[in-house]
Amino acid sequence: MRSTDPAARPPRRPTAADGLVVVDKPAGWTSHDVVARMRRLAGTRKVGHAGTLDPMATGVLVLGVGRATRLLTYVVGADKEYTATIRLGVRTTTDDAEGELVAAVDAGSVAREAVEAGVAALTGQIQQVPSSVSAIKIDGQRAYARVRAGEQVEIAARPVTVSRFSLDAARVVPATADAPAALDLDVTVVCSSGTYIRALARDLGESLGVGGHLTALRRTRVGGYPIAAARTLEQLEEWPADVPLDVLPLAEAARATFPVRDLTGDEARALSYGKRIEAAPAESEPVAAISPEGELVALLESRGGHAWPTLVFAPA
Repeated sequence: MRSTDPAARPPRRPTAADGLVVVDKPAGWTSHDVVARMRRLAGTRKVGHAGTLDPMATGVLVLGVGRATRLLTYVVGADKEYTATIRLGVRTTTDDAEGELVAAVDAGSVAREAVEAGVAALTGQIQQVPSSVSAIKIDGQRAYARVRAGEQVEIAARPVTVSRFSLDAARVVPATADAPAALDLDVTVVCSSGTYIRALARDLGESLGVGGHLTALRRTRVGGYPIAAARTLEQLEEWPADVPLDVLPLAEAARATFPVRDLTGDEARALSYGKRIEAAPAESEPVAAISPEGELVALLESRGGHAWPTLVFAPA
């Protein structure tokens, strides 16, 4: 039974400033598990994440604290980079190592040239059918929940962009008394948001006639946030309990995600009141508007010859 004695509870940590925290998610943790831990570390319940990672996967998970949660919608849509291992010759129910074995055939003699041709066919703008055991909602219910309930789930193909799918190494997994030989492929993938690496493994195996699934996955970048900027949960736990957790400030977080417009003092004041300012050329939108003091004032979009604030972070 949980104690109601305040002295028996760990002291509440001071609330962290608004900003992003890039975490190197460990294997076996859900994204929700990491968010729950960050709420304690950051001293606030206002924490969210920018795109889930399966429990099996490790690597970059971008978390927003406080007002930075408003940036996460844009971070979710950024491109992603992964390193992964695909095992050819084995099909599973989930297209990864966490599923049950469906079939196994000898893939030890699959030629590298055939693998490279299959990889090339899955590079560029493609139509991808996500794994049926995914978080995609079908009639308001997660696909994985329907599968676990015994339903047959069909998900429509959707367009995704795989800008890089490279074969880094290949090695034969020798046959055993219980299993035929398989072929493990180490690959690097750079892709648009919404791409399933499990589905790439499945489709590559199917194109080669031997089946395939994912055995390891590590996300090494989300947009402008590389794995080099990530901290492990162990490192975050070592932060002094009486000092607010260090976060990436809003302005720095915005610079890693959006094109930037440096404001004059008058422009910063106008935007803080939700007013428009004169538009400036931009390659893409939204644009992060930064005050002369280096603070994120707003996100801007242009229309009618003016720049309008779509989100204001520094209200008057």
